[in-house]
Amino acid sequence: MARLTLPRVTMALIGALLLTYAFAIAPGTGGREHVSPDPAAVAVAPSTSPRPPEVFPPAEKVFIGVATKEGPHDFTPVDDFTAAAKHQPQVMLFSSGWATDRFDRTLFDGISGRGMLPMLAWEPWDYRLDEEARKKGAARRTIDRLRSNQPDYRLSRIARGDFDEYLLSWAEGIKALDHPVAIRFAHEMNGNWYPWCETANGNKPGDYVKAWRHVHDLFEAAGATNVIWVWSPNTRWDGSTPKLARLYPGDEYVDWVGLSGYYGMGAFSKYRSFDAIFKKTIKEIRAFSGKPLVITETGASDTGGRKAEWITETFRLLPQHEDIIGLIWFEVTKEQDWRIVSSPAVAAAFARAVAAPRYRFTWSPDMLPRTELAD
Repeated sequence: MARLTLPRVTMALIGALLLTYAFAIAPGTGGREHVSPDPAAVAVAPSTSPRPPEVFPPAEKVFIGVATKEGPHDFTPVDDFTAAAKHQPQVMLFSSGWATDRFDRTLFDGISGRGMLPMLAWEPWDYRLDEEARKKGAARRTIDRLRSNQPDYRLSRIARGDFDEYLLSWAEGIKALDHPVAIRFAHEMNGNWYPWCETANGNKPGDYVKAWRHVHDLFEAAGATNVIWVWSPNTRWDGSTPKLARLYPGDEYVDWVGLSGYYGMGAFSKYRSFDAIFKKTIKEIRAFSGKPLVITETGASDTGGRKAEWITETFRLLPQHEDIIGLIWFEVTKEQDWRIVSSPAVAAAFARAVAAPRYRFTWSPDMLPRTELAD
């Protein structure tokens, strides 16, 4: 079943109008004698032409999203973020791990009911290994090594159908929703800290693309056409990471391209602007895909006292990237306190930035995703 996208809906509307002409108007122009109607008896019928659906985000608009540790299980941090930002986010990102989580409609409906598009970070692993290592105070490299070694979740097992029953349960559940869902499947695949990364867990070159296409095709076959597929690597931090082109499933399998990148950790511990963190990777992506870009995870730490400055500079630079259609803030205390509620100065800087008209609009479940960039 074909996915519902703006071009397909437009073609369907044109077809409907042509059929209306063929069956309702054209027959009256045949060989019968023409009789002029009594003008007094003619009523002007109101136009019944269906309006084209709105796209998300609308032209020249950029959405703001939020991700919290609690996700849709507790909206208190979302409310705090909204109050600090003085802005209603249009997207909410939340995570779900395959080892423990089953499809739960209430989570998606809870997000949609608050005026946000649900974006699912769908993670094929057992995240409890990560949590246990953190509770023990393990070093970051140790945590990455422990959590990335999960042979039960090798990409080859996904691609050969070992998880199909589980995948189908989610496909059927999402299909039944009254709104779209963005799925950010197996993100940051170009790193080495997750079991779905090609450089970890015994995975081999080519396995990631095979796994992605298998999951995508299963959803398509199940009729889950309300999915926005989000392919989301990490920003490049040095020359040792894999070339992104070899990890890309292809434009026919992807709707949005996402990117994760933070100021204040790892290679970006010293002050680096938004462009310094993201621009090189965006250029690399543009060599093989023209899909709309979403900053699917970003945040800033205040260890250098420049968090508010980084936010202000980031939103000054964003309009220069016309292919970026959304930005999702990681409102979590994890490696650092990435939240905008970390201080009044940071909250104020963020609120000033998102007060610009380009971020001000309302998401609706009836909107169709913008899957192509405007010419």
